[in-house]
Amino acid sequence: MHQEPKPKLLFFVAVDWFFCSHFLERALAAREAGFEVLVLTHVDRHGPRIEAAGLRLIALDIDRRSLNPLDAAKTLLALMRIYRREQPALVHHVALKPILLGSLAARLSGVRHMVNAVVGGGYVLIGQSWKAKALRPVLNMLLKLLLNPRGSKVVFENGDDLERFVTTGLVRAADAVLIRGAGVDPSQYCPGSPSLPPMVVMSARLLLDKGLGEFVQAARLLRQQGVQARFVVAGERDPGNRSSVDLQTLAAWKQEGIVEFWGFQEDMHAVLAQASIACLPSYREGLPKALLEAMACGLPCVTTDVEGCREAVRDGDNGLLVPAADAAALAAALQRLLEDPALRAAMGRRGRERIETEFASALVMEQTLALYAGLSSIGTH
Repeated sequence: MHQEPKPKLLFFVAVDWFFCSHFLERALAAREAGFEVLVLTHVDRHGPRIEAAGLRLIALDIDRRSLNPLDAAKTLLALMRIYRREQPALVHHVALKPILLGSLAARLSGVRHMVNAVVGGGYVLIGQSWKAKALRPVLNMLLKLLLNPRGSKVVFENGDDLERFVTTGLVRAADAVLIRGAGVDPSQYCPGSPSLPPMVVMSARLLLDKGLGEFVQAARLLRQQGVQARFVVAGERDPGNRSSVDLQTLAAWKQEGIVEFWGFQEDMHAVLAQASIACLPSYREGLPKALLEAMACGLPCVTTDVEGCREAVRDGDNGLLVPAADAAALAAALQRLLEDPALRAAMGRRGRERIETEFASALVMEQTLALYAGLSSIGTH
């Protein structure tokens, strides 16, 4: 009996570690559901992991930092070659650069169905430099043309972003889909036994727009006030990101010794098990996995009242929200929790409950597969 070839689902993600941390589970679920899954990405260190999972890896040389039109044109031509060769039934573009270049390549290569996932916001949407501000109108024009063509759906990780993109006319309301982040598997996490003095953990890449400067400053303020606590950052530098902390500043912080820099941690559960509070003072997020993992471990969270962060943390419920870029407010919120173990415990329990009911990865996979099924049945096979 002749077997129908499986429809191809192609993920285009700028860098391999992000695919592994946020999309690998969904890719495997899609393969189980009958797709042949291809992963197109810049291969850094995680290529073997993607291939070991049984997914087809296509390496692409793409520089996330580059705003050079010639680089973009080169990437676009490479994408068109790949899309024409592979003829995917469905492409899933993740983050702004893959969305813009991938959507154009898909259009020019006859790929009719795509999912465009707006995650985070990136340098151009949140940067305060003259370059970022100058590029914003150009970005908006490109998004209007490419974000939501016919036969596409646009996925948002938080309600704030979804509402803004729909009201500004960048996305048709009927094509806007809310899937809240990557989710976490509650069975993989459990509350630990916090060390003493209490430990505050910030799990993030060493980027200024993650609020790293404010975290260091808040730790400094609390140390000056005699508050007993350890402050730990788990994460590594990301030189490919324009917001990356420079080596000189990092060296000075390490020398000062108020904050411990633990580098990248493979086993975040082991880190969170020692902590009493999770902190993420980011300037904006899609939906931060760092907060979801902390909530799954029963930790109260102190984060900023910005897109994405307030989706995960409700003020006074499973944590505290503070204004972005405000080290004094951050220090005050951390001090409140450090001095009140009962409040920490209550907020931690509430966070764990919300993971089970709202943010479990099973829910995310179910919603993603339903989205794929709806699009790939529009006559692709």
